[in-house]
Amino acid sequence: MDMKDCVFCNIINGDIPCKKVYEDEFLLALLDINPFMPGHTLIIPKEHTLDYDTIDEDILVKIVKLAKKLSPNIVDAMNADGYTLVQNNGNVQEVKHFHLHIIPKYNNKPDISVDEAYKKITEC
Repeated sequence: MDMKDCVFCNIINGDIPCKKVYEDEFLLALLDINPFMPGHTLIIPKEHTLDYDTIDEDILVKIVKLAKKLSPNIVDAMNADGYTLVQNNGNVQEVKHFHLHIIPKYNNKPDISVDEAYKKITEC
């Protein structure tokens, strides 16, 4: 895949807007525009890499550390009951750029928009 065709590379380059939750020189965390649950967040490396088998181990460690930092904040902000971390590979990987999902889980799922979830998460 050409990186100019990668939706995440286009987001990183600023060609596609996003609901940014976190950014540093290596990583970007943003709300999923088609969330499984309100507050569904993606952590992506800024350098294009396909999947778990190809990602640089140092970047993978940074992603895991960021997930450990962001997950409880997202759970608190969204008043969730817990969360799931998911990372897909191969044919089940919808976007062919490594990404880790943080998916809040609810006993009573709130009916709120991505914009409302973004406001709750970024106010914390």
